[in-house]
Amino acid sequence: MTIAQTSPAAVPFAELDALTIGTLAVPGEKKYDALVSPWNLAVPVRPAAVLAAHDAQDVVEAVQFAARHGLRVTPQATGHGPMADLTTELLVTTQELDEVVIHPEEGWARAGAGVKWLKVVEAAAPYGLAPLSGSITDVGIVGYTTGGGLGPMARTYGLAIDRVRAIEVVTGDGVLRRATPTEHPDLFFALRGAKGMLGIVTAIEFDLVQQPRFYGGSLWFDGADAPGVIDAWRDWSAELPEAGTTSFALLQLPEMEGVPPMLAGRLTLSVRYVWTGSAEEGERWFAAMRAAAPVILDHVADKPYTAIDSVHTDPLDPTPAFEAGHVLADFPAEAADALLALTGPGLASPQILVEVRQLGGAYARAGEHPSAFASRDAAYSLLIVGIAEIPGVEDHAAAILDAMAPWVGGHRLPNFTFTPEEYVDAYDEVTLARLRRTRRTYDPDGVLMIGGVLA
Repeated sequence: MTIAQTSPAAVPFAELDALTIGTLAVPGEKKYDALVSPWNLAVPVRPAAVLAAHDAQDVVEAVQFAARHGLRVTPQATGHGPMADLTTELLVTTQELDEVVIHPEEGWARAGAGVKWLKVVEAAAPYGLAPLSGSITDVGIVGYTTGGGLGPMARTYGLAIDRVRAIEVVTGDGVLRRATPTEHPDLFFALRGAKGMLGIVTAIEFDLVQQPRFYGGSLWFDGADAPGVIDAWRDWSAELPEAGTTSFALLQLPEMEGVPPMLAGRLTLSVRYVWTGSAEEGERWFAAMRAAAPVILDHVADKPYTAIDSVHTDPLDPTPAFEAGHVLADFPAEAADALLALTGPGLASPQILVEVRQLGGAYARAGEHPSAFASRDAAYSLLIVGIAEIPGVEDHAAAILDAMAPWVGGHRLPNFTFTPEEYVDAYDEVTLARLRRTRRTYDPDGVLMIGGVLA
């Protein structure tokens, strides 16, 4: 069965306010905008009400309240990755759940659902430990990890979901559960890869890796040299051992504070690189890329793991972005030519970033425990990011995806899906069937909005 829908205007949200410790807001209240605003300012998140949960019990109360009043619930942790169509009724934010505990002797960590990677990176660093964090440590742990968790060391250590020990979650039936490989294993499977389909995560526990330092960063070239550099990158990365993870990005950065003058207002190409072995060996392997063309800026060096953000140099500030992407089964010379025909030198591309990331290595191997992640066989990922207000940005992104269609293969990365339709495309039929069975068990009345994409 599914919940009987009720007009949000008729719902007594004061009842939820009385049942919870956290902050409740509805449209028109001053605190509402601050609570619902996502990182991507182009996505209009306007739910009928928002609850900033103070603790896990607040989440329980919110889900049970929604079931009683015919509402559907959507979680939001740190505001990355929202979909406007899935945030129309009751939004529950977990940004106040900020617990961080490091267990250095056993090598694992526990984090609340509102924690971003930076707090764990800094807390683990004194022990020489590191999490499998994202390309920027300003991203929340829960959304990133439940979507798979493709990070800058993925070819060495695999995905973040492969290191998860336990997840505490309020499922759609309003019960707080602890999912592990032996406790609710079906839920443990589903939560690692299916994002918020099965519940609202309140805390997560995961293993750390012994990685006090890395050799890496970004190496920048003039956009005019992009064809030759990409050709060299293709040959070089094909031989790269699993200790190396790499990507390249075509960038058109604006002239603004924080952007080095030699990179602003022009097309540049950044080669990103992380080597998890010795700095000497990492430098030897990277020599071929340094010789590919004249270098504008070289930020590749031996660094502490706390400097991991220097690899992808992603923006920190909220941005009105348009995003698109897919996975590629291959990236031959013909694919590089097709990409450059729309984004290369001499062209007025409206995209800020067009990234191709090499996968494979440990990424391609399933973790110890099965998960709802169906993209292990992808060889590369493609990500396109533009400013939403720029005319033609969506049509241009669609043209890039059409041009790359001959090499698209496999299922989308859950964290690189931007519409409900793309979300479903992240899973094969066997995984979808398993997710649907799990949803019937833990959310029989369809309280969770995101789970509705399985219908």
